[in-house]
Amino acid sequence: MKSFFKNNIIPIFFGTFLSKFIGFIRQVFIAGAYGIGIAYDAYNYAYIIPGFLIIIISGINGPLHNALVAVLTPLKTKEAAIILNQVSLKITVILLLIGCLVFLKADFIIPFLAPNLNNESQIIAIQQLKILSPCIPLSGFIGLSYGALNTKNKFLISSLSPSIISLVTVIFIAFSWLNNFQDFGISYLSKSLLLATATLTGTTIQFFIQLYEIYKTGLLDLKITLMKATHAEKRILNLILPASLTSGLGQINVFVDMFFISSFRGAASGLAYGNLLIQAPLGILSNTLILPLLPKFSKLINKNKKDQVKQILIEGIEYCFLSTIFLGGLFITFNGLIVELVFQRGAFDNQAVFMVQKILIAYAVGIPFYLYRDLLIRFYYSIEKTKLPFQISLVGIVLNIIFDWLLTGAPTINNGNLLSFNYGAVGVVLSSGFVNLIVCSILSLRLSKNNYDIPNLLILKKVVFKVISSIFASSISLSLLNQIYYARNSFISKITLLVIGFAVFTLIYYVLTKFFKVNKLYLKSKI
Repeated sequence: MKSFFKNNIIPIFFGTFLSKFIGFIRQVFIAGAYGIGIAYDAYNYAYIIPGFLIIIISGINGPLHNALVAVLTPLKTKEAAIILNQVSLKITVILLLIGCLVFLKADFIIPFLAPNLNNESQIIAIQQLKILSPCIPLSGFIGLSYGALNTKNKFLISSLSPSIISLVTVIFIAFSWLNNFQDFGISYLSKSLLLATATLTGTTIQFFIQLYEIYKTGLLDLKITLMKATHAEKRILNLILPASLTSGLGQINVFVDMFFISSFRGAASGLAYGNLLIQAPLGILSNTLILPLLPKFSKLINKNKKDQVKQILIEGIEYCFLSTIFLGGLFITFNGLIVELVFQRGAFDNQAVFMVQKILIAYAVGIPFYLYRDLLIRFYYSIEKTKLPFQISLVGIVLNIIFDWLLTGAPTINNGNLLSFNYGAVGVVLSSGFVNLIVCSILSLRLSKNNYDIPNLLILKKVVFKVISSIFASSISLSLLNQIYYARNSFISKITLLVIGFAVFTLIYYVLTKFFKVNKLYLKSKI
């Protein structure tokens, strides 16, 4: 247990924390330079296609990563290197073709994704998409290297690697400031394309670092030979294809969300800022929990130790809800202070604060189901049952389209909105939360058909008590803070208020979950 914690949990937590922190700094710089203006709106639309492919292909806990961990972990280094080489060749060729197609058809893709985006934003987005297109083939090897390194229990580099793009972006923006202190940039066009250029540069650097790390592990085989697919290679491809489709279907919801908010100026930027605040701590929780469990699940399943697998899964679920309900409560309680402290400077004005504040609350409501969904889907991958997640993803897309349409006022082509209310960006975030709740419910109930039944009613009871604890913690901490602090105009007063509020909230949440007996964690002791 101690060695597992030292060699796995600590490196993952440290690497992910540092990566998320640098990503956080990146977003602070972007907020100061761009606010919720045209250039950043355009970048978010330009990044949809590359980001979609990067997430499903090169992301940690993505299909490539999960498939390689499941198949390569039991193999010897030499055999694993040959398989990795063959899979890399095939995937790289496919992604290279896709990258070329995206570059050539950028002027078609952007209007299709954002039909209501104004002309200026569309022009900038098209140029940014062309710059970002080489990221697509590079992402393939990055994703493969994540999985390959983790089969060798090399978690630190994989966890740190995503921070490179963020660091490069910070450097690029800082350099533009040094060149022109008055308007936070150089020429307007250069400033508009800066984010895309920084992303491509960072991805390229990330590629070479991952290449070097693979070389050090002995998994790099540079022989370009076309061999008949082995059983292990077929197994990887069989896992990748349905899993990629499933992840891809999940990302289609991003397309849908962006499509419905394209007529709202600043909405894409607002979603990006709100998502960053949520994903930074959520990513730490996800990687810390899910990443080390995947090889553990694979080993236990290969040994047919289903009881141990089931126990670890249940404890993982309890950890998931205990941490995310706490996190969601914090964001709902202190959303205004958080947004002001993090982003309000430079181009990020009061209007931007108000928009992101509402979006953050909507994200916070659905936080538990984001992590729970990822845990369940990754578990289904581990037991090589990918059909159900794929089917549920299809249902999720349909539901998301319906909810997005309804919560943005039920827009029509010629007759305007059918409904009197329109929640804009907040609506699409709430829609995602509803969909994740439904998806999680179905996946949980279907576990029993795969001989991994879990005590759903007991878990639901514990979740309810955790939610009650969070509500009480929020109410009491805000009430106490209103008696202590009234002024929040200065940076120091805001920091002080947030620190005190965090401490009060944490203490009350801990005491109440202890009282209800729903805060016990056994995960570490079992692993």
